[in-house]
Amino acid sequence: MADKQKYWFPAKRYGWGWGPPTAWQGWAVLAVFFCLIAAGALVLLPDRGPGAFVAYSALLCVLLMVVCWFKGERPRWRWGRR
Repeated sequence: MADKQKYWFPAKRYGWGWGPPTAWQGWAVLAVFFCLIAAGALVLLPDRGPGAFVAYSALLCVLLMVVCWFKGERPRWRWGRR
């Protein structure tokens, strides 16, 4: 019996990209992402200013997209279920 791969991030029904996580690992990734964003806001904004925080946030978003790419369904444009 073949094991079906369980995606952490399923594809959205409409549009391109991923929807909310369906596995606990995906929720853990999102929780860490939001904690790192909050920590960056507390540390970087007062000391380094908004430019450093925007760069840090962009880096975290790219890392989140990499995780979604490898652990989620392959993204493609979707028009809904037929």
